[in-house]
Amino acid sequence: MRAALIREAGAAPELITDHPEPDGDVVVDITAAPINPVDLSIAAGRFYAGPPNAPYIPGVEGVGRTGDGARLWFETGAGYLGDGSMADRAVVHLERAVELPDGVDDAVAGCLGVAGIAAWVPLANRARVDQGETVLILGATGVVGQIGVQAARLLGAGRVIAAGRDPEKLAAVDADAHVRLPATADELREAGGGGIDVVLDPLWGEHTAAATEAMNANGRLVVLGQSAGAQATLDSGVVRGKALQVHGHANALTPPEVKQAAYRAMCDYAAAGRLTVEHEEIPLDDVAEAWERQAASPHVKLILVP
Repeated sequence: MRAALIREAGAAPELITDHPEPDGDVVVDITAAPINPVDLSIAAGRFYAGPPNAPYIPGVEGVGRTGDGARLWFETGAGYLGDGSMADRAVVHLERAVELPDGVDDAVAGCLGVAGIAAWVPLANRARVDQGETVLILGATGVVGQIGVQAARLLGAGRVIAAGRDPEKLAAVDADAHVRLPATADELREAGGGGIDVVLDPLWGEHTAAATEAMNANGRLVVLGQSAGAQATLDSGVVRGKALQVHGHANALTPPEVKQAAYRAMCDYAAAGRLTVEHEEIPLDDVAEAWERQAASPHVKLILVP
C-alpha cells in the first residue's frame, strides 16, 4: 500500500508505494489524515516524549471506514507505539476511536480531533467557562484558535475576543472583538469591556503576561502551547492579587472518556452547522509538500486524502 514514511528522526516524510499492509483486528481504509503540529514535533525529535521509533508512518489521528461501512475517528501512537494514519490503511484500536454521526464530513471530522480537543477541553473542563463570561482566545487565527472562538460561544460565553497577528485572518474570525498582537493589557482589557474571565493560550511568552494583567479577579488561564516562546514572566502581584488560576493542558494527559465526550459534542455541533473549520484536502501523494506547508503555519487545517 501507499504510505508516508519517516525513515529517521529529523527527516521529512517520503511517499512509498510498497509498504506492508497493516495487521490488526480492526483495519480501516483511511479517508482523512490530518497533519498536526505535533506530527512535525514528533518527527523532529522535539516532542516531550522523546525521539520517535523510526522508521514509522506519521499521523497521530485519522478518519477511516471499516469493512462493514462504519466511519471512525481514531487516535494512534504514531512514532512511539505503531504506525499512524498517513497511508491507505491503518490499524484502529476501538478504545481510542469514536464512531462518526451522520452529517459530518470525513475531512471536517478530522479537523475536530487533536485541534478541536485542544480548544474544547481547556474551555469546558479546565476553565469551565460560565454563562455570560468574557473569554480571550490568543492565537485566534490558527486552527485551534478558530475552534476556540466558536467553542467559547457554544459553551455560553457572553463576549469572545479574538487576538492574533495576521490582520487579514483576524478580521475573518467571527468574534465580538478583535485585537492584533502584540497588544498591551489596556488594549485587551478594553476589548473585553472592562476585563477578561478566561484566557485560552496556545502562545505563551510575552502575550501571556499582558493577558493576565487584563484579567478579572478569579480569572482562569489555560496554557496549551508555546508557539510564541517557551518562557513567560508573570507578575506575582497580578496572579496573587486577582487569585488567578493557571492551568496547563495536554491532550495526551486528558482521560480518553473526556476527549471522546468533547469530540462527540463538537461533531454534533458540526452536523448542526454550528461549528465549522477552514480546511484543505491534499492528496496523500503530495505529503512532502503538505508537510512543508504545515511547518510554515498555514492557518488552515491540512487534511491528507488517499
